[in-house]
Amino acid sequence: PRQRPARPAARVAPIGARVHHRRLETWCEPEAVFGALYADRDHAIWLDSAIAGPGMADFSFVGAPEGPLGEVVRYDVETRTLAVERASGREMRSASVFDYCRDQLTRLRTAVPELPFDFTCGFAGYLGYELKAECGGPLVYASPLPDAALVLCDRLIAFDHGERHVYLLALADASGAEAANAWLATTAERLREIAREPPPLPPAPAPPGTLRFEPRDAPAAYLANIAACRREIFEGETYEVCLTTELRSEGRLDPLPAYRALRARNPAPFAALLRLGELSVLSTSPERFLRVDRNRVVESRPMKGTAARVAEPFEDACRAAELRRDRKTRAENLMIADLVRNDLGRVSALGTVSVPGLMIVEPYATVHQMVTVVRGRLREGSDAIDCVRAAFPAGSMTGAPKLRTLEIIDRIERRPRGVYSGAMGFFAVNGTADLSVVIRTLVASPKGLTI
Repeated sequence: PRQRPARPAARVAPIGARVHHRRLETWCEPEAVFGALYADRDHAIWLDSAIAGPGMADFSFVGAPEGPLGEVVRYDVETRTLAVERASGREMRSASVFDYCRDQLTRLRTAVPELPFDFTCGFAGYLGYELKAECGGPLVYASPLPDAALVLCDRLIAFDHGERHVYLLALADASGAEAANAWLATTAERLREIAREPPPLPPAPAPPGTLRFEPRDAPAAYLANIAACRREIFEGETYEVCLTTELRSEGRLDPLPAYRALRARNPAPFAALLRLGELSVLSTSPERFLRVDRNRVVESRPMKGTAARVAEPFEDACRAAELRRDRKTRAENLMIADLVRNDLGRVSALGTVSVPGLMIVEPYATVHQMVTVVRGRLREGSDAIDCVRAAFPAGSMTGAPKLRTLEIIDRIERRPRGVYSGAMGFFAVNGTADLSVVIRTLVASPKGLTI
């Protein structure tokens, strides 16, 4: 769910792969398409611009590893074990998920300059918080879930919300061209049928009490954790700590109708539904972690500072103004802005890191957010994978200085964060990437539900 990119000249010749594509004049809602084509799939992704954010949410994407190049990747950071599932079978490797993704994307690298969006097939999924161990942080707790789960989408449907067009994309090597074109034709006809139906209505809300969540930390224990963070700040060990806790339920839910209800109630520019076998991730994140476009410009939009919205316009405007003036919020946002400038400076060309927007209050569906925009241009020899490694995990979910604060968080929280506080989005075969911060997210697995 990402913004309309500039149209650069093609700079990279295709290496062994081509993106076959078709634009449809017929418009279909992404919700209807996912429900009709992917509701019963074990592995599918929906990167969902459920609401347009300021200059960043023109497109949604629905995809799956349906063709010969498709695969599912899961990674365990503690053992550095990579499991790769293809139609031909399952393979285990001892390799970093970052290195594996880079190798695969290099092998499939192809430029598609005529398309108005960045995601032109590639890896989509999540990078869990414990991957900090491969980005300079410590590995203290092992998550019960994969530390990364990605699908190589070689079949993709892109939705241009601004122009009301739908694009079909199929990634194929020379031997798969015929199958790719057949998929384009079949899917185009299927979408024409869907377009003739009325768009789906939001599902009815679940009755109260359907699911019961319990906090991991009792109130007294959570207050003690806050006091411990304050002591670390007072003693000069850190300037800022993003303390989190967790709600758990042993209940079950059907991910698709649950996500549809979630997006209806709280739409967000970086919303997403990931179906990854027995694991599903339902997110309504408003925060961009990193974007790398085709001009090698990298952007991060850290958020620190939140105020609930109200229906009455004057009171709503007052809340936004109070957030804009709040000393604690401004200090918090400024520290993370400096941290992100430092992160991007590690992979950007000298003198290119800038802050075109500092402490801007933006309205979203249910809250006002204070946002800073930090940009740079990748130096020669650096790519989107390097950029993620330099900036992961997001400073807005850790604190400053980052590496010392990661150690403090592990000691105080005493648990893995798993998917939460990681990143979610895509790495495309044209060298681009767009990832959100995993906040406001529900994770459903055989072990239950967590928020």
